[in-house]
Amino acid sequence: MPSAPLYFDYAATTPVDDRVIETMLTCLGRQVNFGNPASSGHAYGQAAREVVELARQQVADRVGASADDIVWTSGATESNNLALKGIAQGFGQPGHLITSQLEHKAVLDTVNELERQGWAITRLAPDAAGLIQPYAVQAALRVDTRLVSLMAVNNELGTVTDFAAIGERVRAHGALLHVDAAQAVGKLAIDLRALAVDLMSFSAHKVYGPKGIGALYVGPRARALMRAQIHGGGHERGLRSGTLPSHQIVGMGSAFALAGEPGDHEHQRLQQLAERLRNGLLALPGVSLNGCAEQRIPHTLNLRVDTPGFNSAALASELALSTTSACNSASNAASHVLLALGLDDQQARKSVRVSIGRFTNEAEIDHAIEVFRRTLASASPALW
Repeated sequence: MPSAPLYFDYAATTPVDDRVIETMLTCLGRQVNFGNPASSGHAYGQAAREVVELARQQVADRVGASADDIVWTSGATESNNLALKGIAQGFGQPGHLITSQLEHKAVLDTVNELERQGWAITRLAPDAAGLIQPYAVQAALRVDTRLVSLMAVNNELGTVTDFAAIGERVRAHGALLHVDAAQAVGKLAIDLRALAVDLMSFSAHKVYGPKGIGALYVGPRARALMRAQIHGGGHERGLRSGTLPSHQIVGMGSAFALAGEPGDHEHQRLQQLAERLRNGLLALPGVSLNGCAEQRIPHTLNLRVDTPGFNSAALASELALSTTSACNSASNAASHVLLALGLDDQQARKSVRVSIGRFTNEAEIDHAIEVFRRTLASASPALW
């Protein structure tokens, strides 16, 4: 049986950290903490509630929020839906919403639905570096602008949006800002106490936690407007009903507690590995970087390969990476993000996303560079 390809798709999902698994096991099985957190009348439910609230505090601590402002969801997709639809309904009548052409489909498809309901939508185009600039948001603000939704870190490019500066402009205008931070935790420092951000979406499986669990930060300015999208018991302070999955929640809390920040040892290690990978790949004939070279996280590279005869499928036996984001894979369409950057369909389809993470090592980096080199040399021997 051939060996599994090396994993270079951390932006799609991360393996659950063994330490996280250990915490999750404390909530699985009849000999441990299996109670329903909503069953407050007995010790089993009370114990489950305690670990759920500890996890809520762990998530809040990682992003500088109050635990009371964290609402559990099934993941960032639901968080994005709750943020946008919940606030839109709270206004009572349609207004104007600003987003960008680069957003995850969980935001773009939700915005499309709001547009069908009468909301006016502005979808900002990126600048030449693939960034949504604060001045572009400022210029798009209208008298009836109620909500702005932008991602912190682009899931395909790895570029970073200056949502701190954007938030100041949005708040001064009187509108609310939602930030999709699924790709940001553990990669950017986030302190919601110091940011003009009203709603922020999180996911556990992007940060070495389990799939199927996420959270939404609902700040004070947004709370009064927020309307639940799932009803049936009034859980989560009336904003999201359903029996809480204690094992997943505990896993998310543990994952967030373990997540680092810029400047720590793990971040520095990944920066060094990313620089080695980036320099090695960009030195190959026909390979160039999509998106801004400076304003980005080190973990994710999106590379356009213009080498004649190159087919990304040739990499698949040795490297697990993405030729499109997971949100586009069902349709097999060219990346909407790369098309928004100005690439044509062929250029977008000849681009690959390479992302590294906690379990990547130097030997794997060097092997990935060698696989690319061999693949390109095989595709166009004349260039070598």
